[in-house]
Amino acid sequence: MQPYPIKLTYHVRSYYFGERAIPDRLGKRGAPEGRVAETWEVSDYRDAPATVKNGPYAGKKLHDLVEDAPDEFVGEGWRGQHFPLLEKFLDASHMLPVHLHADDETARRVHGEPHGKTEAWHILWAAEGATILAGVKEGVGRDELFEAFRAERYDDVMPRYPIRAGDTVYVPGGVMHSFGPDALVFEVQQTSDLGQFVTPTGLYGERLDDATWEGNINAALDELRVDYRPHPSPGLVLGDGANRRVVCAAGPYFALERWTLAEPRTEPSHPHRCLTLSNVGGSVSIEYAGGVEVLDRAESCVLPASIGEVRVVPDEAGSSASSLVACYVPDLERDVVAPLREAGYSDGEIRALGEVGV
Repeated sequence: MQPYPIKLTYHVRSYYFGERAIPDRLGKRGAPEGRVAETWEVSDYRDAPATVKNGPYAGKKLHDLVEDAPDEFVGEGWRGQHFPLLEKFLDASHMLPVHLHADDETARRVHGEPHGKTEAWHILWAAEGATILAGVKEGVGRDELFEAFRAERYDDVMPRYPIRAGDTVYVPGGVMHSFGPDALVFEVQQTSDLGQFVTPTGLYGERLDDATWEGNINAALDELRVDYRPHPSPGLVLGDGANRRVVCAAGPYFALERWTLAEPRTEPSHPHRCLTLSNVGGSVSIEYAGGVEVLDRAESCVLPASIGEVRVVPDEAGSSASSLVACYVPDLERDVVAPLREAGYSDGEIRALGEVGV
C-alpha cells in the first residue's frame, strides 16, 4: 500500500445524553445541527463504516484497507475481521445510561459476535462535580442488584468517583458503568457495539415498558463481571524533553497515550502496529517520507504500520497548545511494561493502567 496519514469520515450518534459540547467546546467541524452525543472518529463497525477522505485512497472504505493490506496497514502478522479499534468523542452533558458490554467469551457464546467490548474513557473536560459509576460494590448479590436497579438506586450498589480533565478510566467487558453529567470524553474500545442496559429508558430517551426493562436488567446481570472495579487514573508520565507524554491506559486490546507538544516529536517506525492520532488541541503537521499532512483540532487520522518514521510538528501560530490522543494495539511487554519499568515505575503502578498482566 501507499502509506500516509489516513483521515476518515465520521459517524454521528444523537443519543439523549449529548448536547453540543463536541462542536462547541471541542471545535468539531461539520457537525450537524441538534444533538451530537458521539462522533465515531475511527470506525470499521458494520453499520458505521468510515470512508477515507484524503490522498490516493479517498473514497475507499477503511475496511478495504484493512482487508487488502493487513500487514502494511494494521501491523505485521495481524489478521482480523475488521480494524481492531473503534474511537469516538463522546458528550456526556447528561448522565449516560447504566450499562455494561459483553466480554469476549460472552460475545461469542451469547451474541454470536467475534469479541466483546472493553473500553477506556479519557476525560477531555469535566465540570466540577462530574463523576463516574463503575463496577459493583463488594459483597452485593444478584437479588440486591436487581432491586437497586429496578428502584434506580445505583449508588446503593455501585461505587461513584469524581473525575477531572486528564483522568482515564479503563473498563473491561462485563463491568457495569456510567458517567456524567457535564463531561467530554475520548473513548477507545474494541470494535463492537454490544450493550446491556439497566436503566428504564433507551438510548434516545424513550421509556421502556416494565417487562422489557426487567428483561434488560436480568440480561445485564447474566453478563456481569464483579471482580474488577475501575478507578480514574492520572496515568504515568514518560520523559519526552519539552514535550509531555502520558501513558493513560493499557490492556491486551489497546493502549492510550496523551501527548502535549511544545516542540516537534519524532515517532519512530513500528511496523508491528499502526497508530491513531486524535487532535484535541492546536493544529499539527505530520511529516512523513511522502509529504506533509495537517491535522486540525478535533480531527483524527490513522498512521499505517508501514509509514515509517513520522514527525509531529505543533503549529506555533496556534492559539492553544498542541495536544493529541494516541492509540494503538500494543505488545504489552515491549510497548508498555518495559519503558515504564525503565522509567522507574513499579509493577503496581503499571497494573493500575488497566489489564497489563504484570
